[in-house]
Amino acid sequence: MKNSLPASAGFFSFVLHAHLPYVLHHGTWPHGLEWLLEAAAETYLPLLRTARHLHAESIPLCLNVSVSPVLLEQLAHPDFLAELPNYLQRKITSAREDAAFFEQADEQHLLYLAQHWERFFQDALDDLNALGGDLIAGFRQAEATGSMHLLTSAATHGYAPLLGTDESIRGQFQTAVRAHQRHLGTVPQGVWLPECGYRPAGLWRFPVAPAGDAKIEPARARVGVETALAEAGLRFTFVDTHLVEGAEKLPPADRAGKPVAITPTTDAKSLYRPYRIDASDVAVFARDPLTAVQVWSAQNGYPGDFHYLDFHKKRWPGGHRYWRVTGAGLGMESKEPYYPEAAMERSRAHAEHFVEMVAETLRSQPTVDGTPPLMCAPFDLELFGHWWHEGMLFLENVARVLADGKHGVRPTTCAAYLEEFGTDGRIRMPEGSWGANGDNSVWLNGDTTSLLARMYAAELSVRAASRQAAWTDGGTGERIARQMCRELLLMESSDWPTLITTGAARDYAEKRFAYHAESFSATHAAWESFLANGSLAETDAARLAEMEAEDCLFADLKTSAWQPQA
Repeated sequence: MKNSLPASAGFFSFVLHAHLPYVLHHGTWPHGLEWLLEAAAETYLPLLRTARHLHAESIPLCLNVSVSPVLLEQLAHPDFLAELPNYLQRKITSAREDAAFFEQADEQHLLYLAQHWERFFQDALDDLNALGGDLIAGFRQAEATGSMHLLTSAATHGYAPLLGTDESIRGQFQTAVRAHQRHLGTVPQGVWLPECGYRPAGLWRFPVAPAGDAKIEPARARVGVETALAEAGLRFTFVDTHLVEGAEKLPPADRAGKPVAITPTTDAKSLYRPYRIDASDVAVFARDPLTAVQVWSAQNGYPGDFHYLDFHKKRWPGGHRYWRVTGAGLGMESKEPYYPEAAMERSRAHAEHFVEMVAETLRSQPTVDGTPPLMCAPFDLELFGHWWHEGMLFLENVARVLADGKHGVRPTTCAAYLEEFGTDGRIRMPEGSWGANGDNSVWLNGDTTSLLARMYAAELSVRAASRQAAWTDGGTGERIARQMCRELLLMESSDWPTLITTGAARDYAEKRFAYHAESFSATHAAWESFLANGSLAETDAARLAEMEAEDCLFADLKTSAWQPQA
């Protein structure tokens, strides 16, 4: 798709990342499957509905939507498909029970809100039924109509800067591409780096010693993340603002690709043009800082508006929310009733303000060789609808304001922009993320070093095992190897250290990591026994079957992705 008409101010592109860790068969409430059901009801189904409605009105949405492979695996799983309609029906029933209570108590406004929730979840159930119960089909349809361009991410959201081997990074992204093709029917071009984490090529050493090792081995040469992306056929990605601002702009002739010390320069690097990463053909888009604060921050941004629905205060046992934010720093007892019409009005005003801010920023950017600037605004998709109830309406309103054309900003996808305008040279970026402090500290700190130590030991075990002929023997050896890789992938999920560091669900995250680490150890022991004896022991076979049923993702996983390259 080409942008056949120029925009007077420039182009704008939302990049929305849909992801949840693997929670199927690992708890329900308060941590586990409930997370997935809430996101489906409050974010994914409303997004697909918004896309359909805007397409019917010929209003371009042009979203970049990254759906993580581990999320796709869960959305396609029969257990999830069976439970989602039951969950929606439970929410409808609980809203009716609330309505009956409020009617008896003569609480007319709360009665109105209970009926609002009944309609909300009934709409979700109707949408699900219209899709034949298949959310992934809805994403395929939205891409087919041009409402969104679907991107991938690392298979289980492994945080690339801290993965211990190049094979682990390759395994994450090559598995991701296969899963995307299998579920969505297309070859992904773009990729969301988990936590927007990037590491350049160069010497690297384990930040903590692998479990069982007395000392950290010497530094060794590592490929840059962009190399693994290119090998997987991925063409572009996204990073936080400071990685582009702190990058060294390379002269056109510098294509050797050799590791060079990062030396940030004063060369002008616009945040509103994509660049090639180092000597690769992988393009990178920078996160716009102004829109990030305006949308992401509950304190300084739109979600903290006093008219919007309060996320935390709920009425039990149904869990519906009847109160608005009301004011900054207020206790639960001070929250006032929610008025949807007032929130809708604020959403329209915020969308208008947002597009004005985008247009003003883009107009301040120079047009280089006739190429208009592009503002890229990456966010977690679950912010819209789940965490910020009015967020999905905000996205719709932004699309409507952009469509009226008065601000001179046109929506587009990053793939379409690259196709028409290309990149503005090459840069060499430092290591970093979009996490706190812009570095690795969320995933590497005193609370997470034990996780990293066990993960690194597992990665080295896989590296050694992958050199054996049985690793790709097409039989029992490869079957064991596949489960080793699955458990390693689940150990590598960035969600576990995130939940530990933030304290959001520390106990759950610690137990989940420990479970997968133990499962990996059991699978590795079965591997060693198989190599020694030429067969799988009965107890090992039973345990392997249990793990394959419980952690049953990536059925077509290729163990060859973890084999060292010559």
